[in-house]
Amino acid sequence: MTTSIIGFPRIGAQRELKRATEKYWKGNLSQAELVETAQELKNQNWQQQADSGIDYVSTGDFSFFDNLLDTANLLNIIPHRYKTLDLDFLDQYFAQARGYQDENHSVKALPMKKWFNTNYHYLVPEFEDDTQVKVNQGFLFQDLQTAAQQHQHIKTSLVGPFTLLKLSHFSGSKQLADFVPDIINAYRQILQQLTAYQLDWLELDEPSLVYDLTAADKELFETLYQGILAEPHHYRINLQTYFGDVRDIYQELINLPVDGIGLDFIEGKNNIALLQQYGFPKEKVLFAGVVNGKNIWRNQYQKTIELLKALPVNDNLVISTSASLLHVPYTVAGEAELEPALKQHLSFAYEKLTELHELDQILWHDAKDLLVANQTLFKNVNHPTDLTVTQRVQALTSSDYERLPLRSKREAIQKAEFKIPELPTTTIGSFPQTPDVRKNRADYRHHEIDQATYDQFNRDKIKRIITWQEKVGFDVLVHGEYERNDMVEYFGENLSGFAFTKNAWVQSYGSRGVKPPIIWGDVSRKQAITVAASTYAQSLTDKPVKGMLTGPVTIFNWSFPREDISAQESVTQIALAIQDEVLDLEKHGIKIIQIDEAALREKLPLRQSDWYKEYLDWAIPAFKLVHSPVQASTQIHTHMCYSEFNDIIPAIDQMDADVISFEASRSDLSIIDELKANHFETEVGPGVYDIHSPRIPSQAEIYTIINKILAKLPVDKVWINPDCGLKTRGESETFASLKNLIAATHQKRRELSE
Repeated sequence: MTTSIIGFPRIGAQRELKRATEKYWKGNLSQAELVETAQELKNQNWQQQADSGIDYVSTGDFSFFDNLLDTANLLNIIPHRYKTLDLDFLDQYFAQARGYQDENHSVKALPMKKWFNTNYHYLVPEFEDDTQVKVNQGFLFQDLQTAAQQHQHIKTSLVGPFTLLKLSHFSGSKQLADFVPDIINAYRQILQQLTAYQLDWLELDEPSLVYDLTAADKELFETLYQGILAEPHHYRINLQTYFGDVRDIYQELINLPVDGIGLDFIEGKNNIALLQQYGFPKEKVLFAGVVNGKNIWRNQYQKTIELLKALPVNDNLVISTSASLLHVPYTVAGEAELEPALKQHLSFAYEKLTELHELDQILWHDAKDLLVANQTLFKNVNHPTDLTVTQRVQALTSSDYERLPLRSKREAIQKAEFKIPELPTTTIGSFPQTPDVRKNRADYRHHEIDQATYDQFNRDKIKRIITWQEKVGFDVLVHGEYERNDMVEYFGENLSGFAFTKNAWVQSYGSRGVKPPIIWGDVSRKQAITVAASTYAQSLTDKPVKGMLTGPVTIFNWSFPREDISAQESVTQIALAIQDEVLDLEKHGIKIIQIDEAALREKLPLRQSDWYKEYLDWAIPAFKLVHSPVQASTQIHTHMCYSEFNDIIPAIDQMDADVISFEASRSDLSIIDELKANHFETEVGPGVYDIHSPRIPSQAEIYTIINKILAKLPVDKVWINPDCGLKTRGESETFASLKNLIAATHQKRRELSE
């Protein structure tokens, strides 16, 4: 048996889980019906793997929201505030993910952070001093039992103890080391319970091993596994890593008493050298991640076969994906509208299963026809190119990346220009996309209404939301972004070089899915993108309206990128296209322009030693290139969310924006300490409430948060805004929350003026 995967998508090819979950949250679906939908999706996933020739069918990778949250709940790592809600297991689980509010309770959700260098997000487990780590009965065991009734060879996965502890938060006096004995005992209990099931492999996922590891980290890892692996078990254990190489701990790994080790040979390029230098134990199985689990291009079989043959491994080899297929869409089969020249080069989750099987057939069954067909395909890759774009990139000089005058002088000019009061209020950009907004877009896309009808609907929405913001008392307004389907897809549709899918959804978090564009050719702006909506909104008010753009790094990071040119070159092309839009907005009287870089950190190398040379040295200049030519009186904002930015604060300050807003409320404003410690010069808007939860923060709650911010930052540097855009929220909760935000801000202003 020679093929396996790390994990599979779970939202459903038609987003069945998303729809069922959201119906359940609204009370329109029973819990039994939700569980039934989930089981149908699991059955489909397992059968698809078997039908595609995958030898070990994977279980344990499904989740109603997030796998790390699943592991925490399996181990009873559930903060006390959720247990007191008197909810059943699933509703308590969702309360941790989304927050909970009724007439007697108002509980925030757990913090949400980026899953390593992907666009997926995980919920941060929280250990309290009285946390009793023990094994609860969860879906892990139930799924394993069900899958074993349907399939002969089963692999189940679980987040490993090292990664669990390293990604958790410890809120009391007890810290990580205090919970190690309990974690060891709990994992040993899981190993013992798994002996009751038909199981070939237990996969323990340890992606945290690809970070820079200290001596203490390595000691923790060895302590955990020496204790856990002492538990007798009849199945084999694979310690699985992904997203990078294991240079800091490879020798310890190969000496560990496990049966298999999973290594990533796509992002973990040093892993080949490690095997060649130190060898690989003959008695262990290598799970070789050679099919890219994070990008959507076809595997070039000849290169993969050469890589596999270079490994010092004989028959003990399983061909696998480099990461979970959670990060790619389901299948290319549903994309009938894609150009054949592009479509033939795409490989989504279903197709990657076929690639694994075909590689197996070529390597062990001499299927030369499959190799020849693949070689023929790769002789015909023609990315659309544009000489004008190439020449424009080549003509750039260092002065094109610098904005003058200096930020301190611009700040004084802008305060005189806008005359905005202290603690200026704004939102991040989008307002709720209600069903009528989505219907208007769908009707236009399906040619059921004409351009004029579509545009008039959006203008009516813009007028309504501008009027509402003025009435409530916002200082800097936004037009609501009703014309936009997605902050990246919308811009990609108006730039050359991008291709778009119809059904290629990828889970971002919980029920949230995104449909990343595909960068297929050279990128340039075809025409003005946002000018009409922004200028119309500005015509309705004397208050400044922000022009809303997505930055080049985020557009790149939230798209499936080309692999024939460097990331730096691709991002630079996008930056020049967005620069054209910035200058167009400025020319039409938009004096505040927000260029969102929500995904700035997403492709940051996991090892700190690689941060600048491999990423920040070109990502930060790309942002500066976008806004460097604007006038001193034009105020440039940016927004960042979904990630931890504390450790790259100096680089963020170098972006030379005038105002930066951060997602901050879920992390208890921890970023403020870093801003202060690094003498951050840019004006900032730390988010004062979490928009990913349906709960409505009170005026008093927001007032308290404002006071916390002002205890550490000077008042003339602070803006007041929510954490993120409001597109996914409902209007009633949004309007109530924002009214409380304004009331709390005005309360503080009155206090400051006394």
